[in-house]
Amino acid sequence: MYRPVVYIVDDDPAVRRSLSLWLGFRSLATRNFESAEPFLAEVDAHCQGCAIVDVRLGGMDGLQLQRQLAARDIRLPLLFLTGHGDVPTARAALKAGAFDFLEKPVDNDRLIELVAAALAKDEQRWQSAMQLEHLHERMARLTAREGEVMKHVVAGRHNREIAVEMGISARTVEVYKARLMDKLDVRRIADLIRLVLRSESATRPAQGPEEPPPGRD
Repeated sequence: MYRPVVYIVDDDPAVRRSLSLWLGFRSLATRNFESAEPFLAEVDAHCQGCAIVDVRLGGMDGLQLQRQLAARDIRLPLLFLTGHGDVPTARAALKAGAFDFLEKPVDNDRLIELVAAALAKDEQRWQSAMQLEHLHERMARLTAREGEVMKHVVAGRHNREIAVEMGISARTVEVYKARLMDKLDVRRIADLIRLVLRSESATRPAQGPEEPPPGRD
């Protein structure tokens, strides 16, 4: 289940209180941090939600924090808070992948609009990650021989070609194919190909089945 938290990283207590209060009115959970370091100690790659980060922080600044999050593969959408003179810095943050930025004093309606959009983006990312994780779990259930047949099928080879390549009968190929498609919960070869290509493109190297040297039946 997706349970987002809006992380607020700002060294001004009044700003933290104001943002938390306004977001709380919209039933959004918040966590407050006065600097980047405790925030980094709290979050990891599995966190859900977004972060509102002041560009100017004591100690590690907002851009340094952004780089640290990227290095740790923490993909929370970042909304930067900026003063008027910090707009060029905020634009640099956008180029580095930030979701957007808000100028102080914060327009509360704009805040809610951007937070909602950031959470929608993060939920989509989370759902895609869960789907990919489930796909990897299904692929991990394939035997070595089923994985080998899958590789040949995705490469476009027919049953007889696969049978010759693997030194088994075409009927055995059919059995392996039926088993692997059942484990992957697909009904058509086209769906199997899309599934495998998606797995390979999403993670390199993919977490799919390893390809040991072919053995005999």
